[in-house]
Amino acid sequence: MLWPSTLFVTGTDTDSGKSYATGWLANKIAADNLKVITQKFIQTGNREFSEDIQVHRKIMGTGLLPADLIHITAPVIMSYPASPDLAARIDGVKIDLKLIDQATRTLSAEYDTVIIEGAGGLMVPVEEEYLTIDYIRERKLPAVLVTNGKLGSINHTLLSLQAICNAGIDLFAVIYNPYFDKDKIIAEDTRNYIRGWLENHFPGTLFMEMTKI
Repeated sequence: MLWPSTLFVTGTDTDSGKSYATGWLANKIAADNLKVITQKFIQTGNREFSEDIQVHRKIMGTGLLPADLIHITAPVIMSYPASPDLAARIDGVKIDLKLIDQATRTLSAEYDTVIIEGAGGLMVPVEEEYLTIDYIRERKLPAVLVTNGKLGSINHTLLSLQAICNAGIDLFAVIYNPYFDKDKIIAEDTRNYIRGWLENHFPGTLFMEMTKI
């Protein structure tokens, strides 16, 4: 497998399972004898640490890394569990995108692949009308979309795929997270429908199904 040097993991919604999928994907890449690390784009709902980075490291089995301890992997952390735009207004701060970019460059100098986990879905506001999808598009980052088998996921997934297509973003993979497979009939139909849609509309995009963690 030829893995990109940088990947941006986004989801169909806030609770799609991005953090678990990010850690799982890191393990997949590491299994190809590549040096991989994860980064949190913007962390909200925390103070001085990123709980999502901790989830990644637990899945990866590494414990916290030196880059985690000096916040390179989570350069922007805000206290209120909300969109970056709202969290920044509540904390009275301005999000420094250049700081995030620099953190990615620093990590890229040491690792073969950097996986950046987003905050929520594609259309989450970072600052006013500047959205997460704008950040991905401007930096030409290959995207990974995380979805699942909850009722409504087909709708959310197709809307996300349409947004990715309209923005001209390279869709590297869709990861199906089976954790939410509570209704086996709905989950199986959702999985098969999304896989078929990708084959017809995004040929060459990987469809990856997570193993349960």
